[in-house]
Amino acid sequence: MTYQHYIDGEWVDGHGTETFESENPATGESLGEFHRGTEADVREATAAADDAFETWRDLSHIDRAEYLWDIYHELKERHEELGEVVTKECGKEISEGKADVTEAWHMVEWAAGDARHPKGDVVPSEIPSKDAYMRRKPRGVVGCITPWNFPVAIPFWHMAVSLVEGNTVVWKPAEQTPWCGQIVAEMFEESGIPDGVFNMVQGYGDAGAAIVDDDRVDTVLFTGSAEVGHEIASEVASDPGKLAACEMGGKNGIVITEEADLDIAVHSAVMSSFKTTGQRCVSSERLIVHEDIYDEFKQRFVEVAEKVAVGDPLDDSTFMGPAIEAEHVEKIQQYNDLAREEATNVLVDRTELDDEEIPEGHEDGHWVGPFVYEVDYDPSLRCLKEEVFGPHVALVEYSGDIEHAVDIHNDTPYGLAGAVISEDYRQINYYRDHAEVGLAYGNLPCIGAEVQLPFGGVKKSGNGYPSAREVIEAVTERTAWTLNNSKEIEMAQGLSADIKTEDD
Repeated sequence: MTYQHYIDGEWVDGHGTETFESENPATGESLGEFHRGTEADVREATAAADDAFETWRDLSHIDRAEYLWDIYHELKERHEELGEVVTKECGKEISEGKADVTEAWHMVEWAAGDARHPKGDVVPSEIPSKDAYMRRKPRGVVGCITPWNFPVAIPFWHMAVSLVEGNTVVWKPAEQTPWCGQIVAEMFEESGIPDGVFNMVQGYGDAGAAIVDDDRVDTVLFTGSAEVGHEIASEVASDPGKLAACEMGGKNGIVITEEADLDIAVHSAVMSSFKTTGQRCVSSERLIVHEDIYDEFKQRFVEVAEKVAVGDPLDDSTFMGPAIEAEHVEKIQQYNDLAREEATNVLVDRTELDDEEIPEGHEDGHWVGPFVYEVDYDPSLRCLKEEVFGPHVALVEYSGDIEHAVDIHNDTPYGLAGAVISEDYRQINYYRDHAEVGLAYGNLPCIGAEVQLPFGGVKKSGNGYPSAREVIEAVTERTAWTLNNSKEIEMAQGLSADIKTEDD
């Protein structure tokens, strides 16, 4: 069968004639065929969402959350099954596939539970007879555009809060992971959510662009590449009535000081660089290491990188699965070539894996292994500035104090995530106060975020936080209310309320 879009409570083929396939990146096999969405399909979806908004908005937060509780339970009950689907479709090893589903139900739990939490703020007024407070109301239609590397979790970052706050949704899943999108849409259908409140259009970037361009979309939530995110932010900025919250990529770094515990340092660096085959927006591609411990750290890190288990992502013994697609393998290879030109020394080069490293039956997968090199810091080097989004790691030796290390760390156009490894709290605090990042970790891998924390960056890495409590800012409008309880009108700041006429 060819899977359909979900628009206004119905499964539809859409207006286009083109289809596309989902591919298992570990084997190259087809996982399903999907209708490719068009601008006309997006228009129908946004119209349905716009029509459904008023009725959905009039429900209480708690009534809206009830639909999500059904999805919460289904995510938990199907944890093992859906974890395998995630792994098959996006290639990350099985513990990560299951964690993706766990994160999804955590996000749904947070959003649905938040429906019963206090809303708004009471603010003291200068005038005793006045009440001053703030209320929030939903913005309207929220367009959600999500990436392939967290194909279940991130959609719920965007959609769970948006829906509980009273907005309706039009969602475009990543074209690499439409099967996961199909399953999420089926969950919404089974929850009985009213027609038009949730809509899904499968497809490519043109469908995403149509969501951004549609006048009925009031907020755009985007997680993905910096290039696309900047286009979205620029487009939305030209429309005064529309908002965008975009979380994008990074050229993330870990500062490892002379006071670091080397066991923690090596463990954190390996996790940060190679989990999800380096295909996390928070993956670390720069390790900034003090000269006093550089040689020992390099030796230990290289020993692990040479032996990191690359293989079948459904096998529990695998640490790194494949890259998402052939085009991305080519991109990684090109950046590895660039590093060979700019590097002082290549330490690990598993760009092309030996035949015996590729599991039987997986010869058509998109395989790439760790690439590690050392380079003298130079602010002009592309390899230290441009995001690769793969298992591509630079070791940079520094001398002097934590201030110098943080200067190197900040010398990138991105500012998503970073970590500091040190047993000296003063060094950690300096990093805390001066690192230009939206997500920071101390003595931990530069990966991971619990759902109750905002997720986003600064500089080229983002203009908002399309997750957790911070996404509420993007999908609601705040109204400041002042209510007079007196029969008289009295103004703040000493402003006279007397009405004066020519007769006075």
